[in-house]
Amino acid sequence: MNREVPTVPPRPLLVGMIAVLLAAPAAAKPPVYATPAEKAFVDALMAKMTVEEKLGQLNQPAGVGNNTGPAAMTGNEDQIRKGEIGTYLGTQGAVLTCRLQRIAVEQSRLGIPLMFGYDVIHGHRTVFPVPLGESASFDPVEVQHAARVAAIEASAHGIHWTYAPMVDIARDPRWGRVVEGAGEDPYLGSVLAAARVRGFQGDDLRKPDAVLATAKHFVAYGAAEGGRDYDVADISERTLHEVYLPPFKAAVDAGAQSIMAAFNEIAGVPMHAHRPLIEDLLRKEWGWDGLLVSDYTGVMELMPHGVAADRKQAGALGLRAGVDVDMVSQIYVKDLPAEVKAGRVPMAQVDASVRRVLNAKYRLGLFENPYRSCTDDGAHERAMTLTPQHRADARRMAQKSLVLLENDNDVLPLSKSVRTLAVIGPLADHRRAMLGNWAVAGREEDAVTPIEGLKAALGDGTRLVIAKGADIDSQDTSGFAQAVAAAKQADAVVMFLGEHPDMSAEANNRTSLDLPGVQEQLALAVAATGKPVVAVLLNGRPLSIGGLKGKVPAILEAWFPGVEGGHAITDVLFGDVNPSAKLPVTFPHNVGQVPIYYAHKNTGRPPSEQEKYTSKYLDVPWTPLYAFGHGLSYTTFRYDAPVVAKKTLAPSALQQQVSVRVTNTGKREGVEVVQLYVRDDVATVTRPVKQLRGFQRVSLAPGESKTVTFDLGFEDLAMYDDRMQRVVEPGTFTVYVGGSSDRTREVAFEVTAQ
Repeated sequence: MNREVPTVPPRPLLVGMIAVLLAAPAAAKPPVYATPAEKAFVDALMAKMTVEEKLGQLNQPAGVGNNTGPAAMTGNEDQIRKGEIGTYLGTQGAVLTCRLQRIAVEQSRLGIPLMFGYDVIHGHRTVFPVPLGESASFDPVEVQHAARVAAIEASAHGIHWTYAPMVDIARDPRWGRVVEGAGEDPYLGSVLAAARVRGFQGDDLRKPDAVLATAKHFVAYGAAEGGRDYDVADISERTLHEVYLPPFKAAVDAGAQSIMAAFNEIAGVPMHAHRPLIEDLLRKEWGWDGLLVSDYTGVMELMPHGVAADRKQAGALGLRAGVDVDMVSQIYVKDLPAEVKAGRVPMAQVDASVRRVLNAKYRLGLFENPYRSCTDDGAHERAMTLTPQHRADARRMAQKSLVLLENDNDVLPLSKSVRTLAVIGPLADHRRAMLGNWAVAGREEDAVTPIEGLKAALGDGTRLVIAKGADIDSQDTSGFAQAVAAAKQADAVVMFLGEHPDMSAEANNRTSLDLPGVQEQLALAVAATGKPVVAVLLNGRPLSIGGLKGKVPAILEAWFPGVEGGHAITDVLFGDVNPSAKLPVTFPHNVGQVPIYYAHKNTGRPPSEQEKYTSKYLDVPWTPLYAFGHGLSYTTFRYDAPVVAKKTLAPSALQQQVSVRVTNTGKREGVEVVQLYVRDDVATVTRPVKQLRGFQRVSLAPGESKTVTFDLGFEDLAMYDDRMQRVVEPGTFTVYVGGSSDRTREVAFEVTAQ
């Protein structure tokens, strides 16, 4: 942001200088979402409600039967009639949801419509790449469009509310849920959080194809100790504000109408009871008036956390903290009516949460049109599901998510005239590995596997020799001989290696980042044949694949790429698409380097190969295997030295422009993700060695050059000082521009004290 910045009086810096701190611009007035008409409507409705009906609006049961699929609703219809259910988890399908909606609207006393929530994480029936894969595109326009497609399909299935995007920053890939987010960087995470919110909610929540977006999990869930899901997040206030909160603020600023509380605790307070962060920061300081939902039984879990003795106390703590909707445990509706009537739970707290639930339904237009997706026969649902255009969108997103990690001797792209191609590995024909994790409404039969993609692209002119070689997580090497034999008779080899989808996502944490089972040994045995070998990785987290580097000439990171994954992988393997994706998360040499991320602190003894007593390891390099932002192309790019518009900036005009000329020096058209990083060289508190502050996707023809320009402002240069005030301090700043965090060119400028 480029804004004029007021100054505060001088104070001493730790380096012994007197300087003027440049304070953050005065905060804008909090957003006001409620219109007078909305407030009047909700006021009138609440005046008619009993205590039981109010608490019913805060109650979210799971769908009867399979709560992550279409539920055969045979129970709790009486609860709907009594007004004891406000929203549902995991219930979808236009016919089913409309039947339940009619009960709520036509058979309950007040006719308040239901709201149906569902886990639409990376596509609905048309499954897109997992969020970590989408994030590798560094393409917020494409990411927003993927969320828009998901919303169109989900809303046609009767869904009003999705529990996405997950905006947790994750710097420990042992944690299974790294697959659900944007990776390790707060800036990239913030940009994509906003894009996903805009995609899900569209330009008008009242339109039938809009769904409420939920930024989750508030907050620092990705900082779980030991990489174990649900564990403690023991972080400083500075880390909380600099790393974990920014994507939530970006989601709020983008208009997110829902936020989900996290399972973890911070500084001894479980997030489902954390009034300072929910009520004080999120609602009062940020001015957010949306709907805060618990995670699955999160309010009830205040008891094992040890801060509530029983269900009533857990419910009172959750409500007081500002948790509006109790997911699944039904504590609010079953245990709190007596507490409210006895005065032990203030009615004002109940009313505040009820108002936010009703506001959400009003903003979705459900009071005017509760049957917005209803058809008697589900025709609209079918017409909007898995359309050819949606599949094409998923294929394009997958193409942009594939990261070329290695390409020694230009093994890739392969030629479509290859006579015999060996296809080896346990994931070559694995449909679930295309869908990945949290593809809740996805169906395996919809997915195109790599083998199917290869057959479609190559036709009858190429003979495929297929050998599994080994199972995903097995120590059995008996299939190696067949795999090696297949490789020997082939002109080229493509191996599909990685994780089973159940090895990542919620509760699926690993202490090893190696390829599971004997897959690395399989890859090395095949590579030893001397044939051109390509390893395609299908996985939900960074893997420690250093054993393949230098031995397997080409490595393509495909993540879990969605229903069109088989086609997208083939498009890249044979050069129909030139890969452009970059890593949104660092790949370590081994798990012992974790946590490892590019925006680390320098320490007082930075790593040095020449000095023993510096911050490094004995057995592996201190640097990553693959750095944040790394990703190759079938062409090459040259960066000229970056140029700044001003060598000095005055406190009253913190506006800088950085330009760099980028040239395609290869023989193919390609897209480069130009990345800009900033470092505050000397500050009153330690700063990361560099921080991402901008990126642009630039398409270049062979020999073409373009000048890429970035605008920097207060927020790009600011930090929290030792008083936790947002400031820009006088001094020098270094700007780094390049194709990855570890391959940049730099330029410096100075912010003056006067």
